[in-house]
Amino acid sequence: MSALRIAAVADTFDRDLEADFTRIEATVAEARERGVRLLAFPEAALGGYLLSLDGTADSPPPLRVDGPEIARLADLAGDLVVTAGYCEDGGDGLLYNSVVCVSGGDVLGNHRKVHQPLHEDRNYGAGDGFRAFDTPVGRIGMMICYDKAFPESARALALDGADIIVCVSAWPGSATNPAPTLEADRWKRRFDLFDRARALENQIVWVSANQSGTFGRLRFVASAKIVDPGGELLADTGVAAGLAVADVDVEQALATARRSMGHLRDRRPEAYAATMGPTAAATWA
Repeated sequence: MSALRIAAVADTFDRDLEADFTRIEATVAEARERGVRLLAFPEAALGGYLLSLDGTADSPPPLRVDGPEIARLADLAGDLVVTAGYCEDGGDGLLYNSVVCVSGGDVLGNHRKVHQPLHEDRNYGAGDGFRAFDTPVGRIGMMICYDKAFPESARALALDGADIIVCVSAWPGSATNPAPTLEADRWKRRFDLFDRARALENQIVWVSANQSGTFGRLRFVASAKIVDPGGELLADTGVAAGLAVADVDVEQALATARRSMGHLRDRRPEAYAATMGPTAAATWA
């Protein structure tokens, strides 16, 4: 057993793709120098996020998962496993808010955001599920921002064998009742709570990357972090840009967390049936 060095990024990305790639290249170089093997960039790291969530913002530049920009990202990654968010041209007439995982010049996985807050659905189509996949650093699942507000998202990935879940975000501070500082912001508090709860309830390693700074009307909370399977914070950038870096022996960490109370093992799916179907959803419509 050996420790895996993981890094989560908090940084600012915008519509200038060349500037985004320059920032990514510098961060990959720093991560490689520090011995990082898994590196997570935020949602919309290629092309920036929406300028607002009121439904009037233009979409970021659309990129194909098999296009030159993702190939460039894969080349920059080299032997690192790298995840980064982008606006995906789905080839079906729709755009998707997506995150890709690359390593060794190849695409290993791609996730389209399923849950869409406020008016994000005016810019993007919705993804249709959560699937884990194998990488050189272990079996990984990915999700984007608001996806983590739904316990089913992380649970689906954990049940699909994910040992590590990477959640990339463009999570802003509260717009309706802003705190005087981001440290005191209620949306930041929710962001942090979701990160720790999802790690703990599924007993997996959680990697959370987020945008920092401001973009249009949005002020992002940064707070990139790594959380262990017991819900304990291993590294955190706070509300500033930076790298959260931690060494995790993933196999040992999972075994220790699940030794006595195994949350996946001790599930009782037959008891949940009434809460999982369309009837339950209709109750809250």
